[in-house]
Amino acid sequence: MRLVLKTIIILAIGIVLSDAMYCNAQAPVVDNRDDVEIGIVEHLNDYLPDSISLINEEGEQVWLQDIIDKPTVINFVYFRCPGICSPLMEAIAGVMEKSDLVPGEDYQVLTISFDPTETIDLGIKKKANYLNLMDTKKDQAAKGWHFFVSDSASIVRATNSTGFKYKRTGNDFLHAASVTVVSPEGKITRYLNGLYFLPFEWKMAIIEASEGKPGPTLNKVLNFCFSYDPKGQTYVLNFTKVGGIVIMFFAFSLLLFLVLKPKRKKSK
Repeated sequence: MRLVLKTIIILAIGIVLSDAMYCNAQAPVVDNRDDVEIGIVEHLNDYLPDSISLINEEGEQVWLQDIIDKPTVINFVYFRCPGICSPLMEAIAGVMEKSDLVPGEDYQVLTISFDPTETIDLGIKKKANYLNLMDTKKDQAAKGWHFFVSDSASIVRATNSTGFKYKRTGNDFLHAASVTVVSPEGKITRYLNGLYFLPFEWKMAIIEASEGKPGPTLNKVLNFCFSYDPKGQTYVLNFTKVGGIVIMFFAFSLLLFLVLKPKRKKSK
C-alpha cells in the first residue's frame, strides 16, 4: 500500500512540474514585426504611453492614462465605418449584456475613433444606438462604456502602442476587428479578435487584467483552472494542472486514512 501511495505522489508531482514547463514553453511571445500593414501586432506586457490625449463625451480633453483605473477593454473604430465596426460594436454590446461582470464596476470599455476628422457628437449618437441593443445592463453600460475622439498624433501613439494596424483607402479605412484588454496599471494583458466574444473568454480576459487586485474567490479558481492558448487564441481547461491537483488530493486523503485508521489487534 505504501508503494502505491509513493507512486501516486510521484506521478502527481511529475504532472504538475511538466505542466509548469509546458506553460512556460507556450507563453505568448510579443510580435515586434514592422511589416504588418493591416491587422494586429500583439504587444503583450507592454504599457500604454502616458501622452495619449482624448476628447470625451462632454467635449473635455482627458488623458488615457488618467482614465484607466480598472480592467479596461479598448477598441478602435471609426464611427462612419460601413463595414466591420458595427458588427464589432454589436458583439461588444452583446457580451457585456451576457457577462455576469458589471461594466463600470468590474471593468470599463473605451471606444476610440481612429479617424481624426470625426467629432464626439457622432460618437455619442453611436453609443446611444448600441446601448439600445441592451436590456438588463443598459444603465450600467451607460456608465462603463465610454466613447472618444482624438487628434492625429494621439491616435498614432495609441494605435502603435497597441499594435492596431490600419490603412486609409479614400474616405474609409481597412482594419481588423479586435479589442485590447489592459490592466489598471495600463499594461496590455490580452487581445480578443473577431466579431464574436464568448462571455467566458470575456470574463477570463478581464480577470487576467485585474491580477494584483483583490477579487472574488471564484475568479481566482477560474484563473487557476483555465489557461490561454496563444495558438488557438482561446481559453482552455488546464487538464494536467487540474488532474495533478485531483491526484494529489486523493493521495493526501489516502495518506490520512493510513495514518489515522485504527490498528487491528493481533489475535492470540
